Amino acid sequence: MRVTISRKAHFNAAHRLYRKDWTFEQNDAVFGKCNNPNFHGHNYELIVSVTGKINPETGYVMDIKELSDLILEEVERPFDHKNLNLDVPEFENINPTAENIVVVIWNKIRKRIQSEFDLEVVLYETPRNFVTYKGE
Repeated sequence: MRVTISRKAHFNAAHRLYRKDWTFEQNDAVFGKCNNPNFHGHNYELIVSVTGKINPETGYVMDIKELSDLILEEVERPFDHKNLNLDVPEFENINPTAENIVVVIWNKIRKRIQSEFDLEVVLYETPRNFVTYKGE
């Protein structure tokens, strides 16, 4: 029997969508107002889900406090109130789209989760726009 546990978290961050190797006009045509040279921000909502077998000794799939702590360490502290383009090394050469952000978060958390567990990360950029990554 496999069960999924989930933990919600959030962070606020600024970013700019653009490619360094494109002209401003190319960036503007593709990314529109998200290409603002002065950046723009979002109140990101995050749901991290871990699926695995229930440990018969503890009754847990995973201690939710442990999951909460690793989200704090791997996502909230390094991303919250930061400019993703300027302050977060993972985005030095990666355009911080929601799609790229969710993959970066998944990779950071995956390193800290036991391999027998499945991991899914859902990232809400706005209440209506969200992305999901399962490591596929």
